[in-house]
Amino acid sequence: MSKFRRLALTHAAMMGGDAAMIVALADSLFLSIDPSAARGRVLLFLVVSFAPFLVIAPLIGPAIDRAAGGRRAVIQVIAAVRVVLAVLMALFIDNLALFPLVFAALVLQKGYLVSKQALVPSVVRHEGELVEANSKLGVISGLTGVVAVIPAGLLQLTPLRGSGTLIYSGVLFAVAMVSASRLPADVVAASPEQAAERRQLHSRRLRLAAVAMIMLRAGVGFLFFHLAFWLRTQSGGTFWFALAVGLSALGTMVGNAMAPAIRRRLHEELMLTGALGLAAVSGIIAALIGGPAFGVFLAAMLNLAGAVGRLAFESIVQRDAPEANRGRAFAQFETQFQFAWALAGLVPVIVVIPGAIGFLVVGLVSVVALVNYVMGSRSMGPPLVRSRARVGRFQRRRRIGGRPVTAPFPPPPIPRPRG
Repeated sequence: MSKFRRLALTHAAMMGGDAAMIVALADSLFLSIDPSAARGRVLLFLVVSFAPFLVIAPLIGPAIDRAAGGRRAVIQVIAAVRVVLAVLMALFIDNLALFPLVFAALVLQKGYLVSKQALVPSVVRHEGELVEANSKLGVISGLTGVVAVIPAGLLQLTPLRGSGTLIYSGVLFAVAMVSASRLPADVVAASPEQAAERRQLHSRRLRLAAVAMIMLRAGVGFLFFHLAFWLRTQSGGTFWFALAVGLSALGTMVGNAMAPAIRRRLHEELMLTGALGLAAVSGIIAALIGGPAFGVFLAAMLNLAGAVGRLAFESIVQRDAPEANRGRAFAQFETQFQFAWALAGLVPVIVVIPGAIGFLVVGLVSVVALVNYVMGSRSMGPPLVRSRARVGRFQRRRRIGGRPVTAPFPPPPIPRPRG
């Protein structure tokens, strides 16, 4: 079995376990408790759970990357702890102890995603496959989520209900733990970050794209918690929230499937601009019409935009930071994106926001991110190097000083003297 298939199997099992956990929680104390009583607990556990991860990750991440098999070991430990948490959640599904267990699971999920991103470059044959590999992993995640939800839904109809579904999710995490033991034990980054790598990763164009992605990921985190609280005040709220989670996964899968084809036709900046535009338009439409149905619609569109934007951003990293260590770079950026998700998620937990107003916040923030990205890109001019799929289309041969030179764009015409 190839390295990529081993990672794909591990990723599928982890995402399947997450999907089953969400189905189990749909009929548990976690979503049935009074929203006003839940806000304080959610706020406390969100802060307490994410603070150590967000503070420690930048400090211990480089050390893990320099150790042989470091990221593999992290994934194994996370999968093992997720098994234990699933069993504990099954035991305390009708107890307030469920809250810290759920948020611990959320933190570990984010930690897994960071380590997974760091491992992707070590499971492909060359860097040209990186974006395609991430796209495939995204599609696998969506398909696995759909497949894993079917037995989870059937277990919800048995006398075991949520407890049985959580045990099922624990089994999937156990599969991920075993599969992770077969991941490559390669060193993600053998040497510390060099000056050239640091300079390229902090270039103005790359930082501008990173800010755009931070805003997209923040929108996803804000909307998740906004819908979790607001929909419970609506008729059939549990159904609407479950539908939002399901269609969000579907939107992510569709975005990952579409992104490589879009990248062959458009350069990365246009892809990222389109993703921000889709988020902005969807948020404003949902705010104008309102209602649970359009909240679900916005969740699907926002996750689709996030998937397309992420693949565009990864292409920009490859293009503009050729000397950077891909595993280390992706892990650093993914940590920032998860930080944005958590911070934005705090807002609807702290403040009671009406449904349509929350949708409008998503739309307006996306508009600001879109304007900032477009204006910033224009001020820098076109990128010097296009994506691999488009380089050949724009390259031209010309002679300067008697030797051939490859130019990324055709030279401007030489004006002829009049008269």
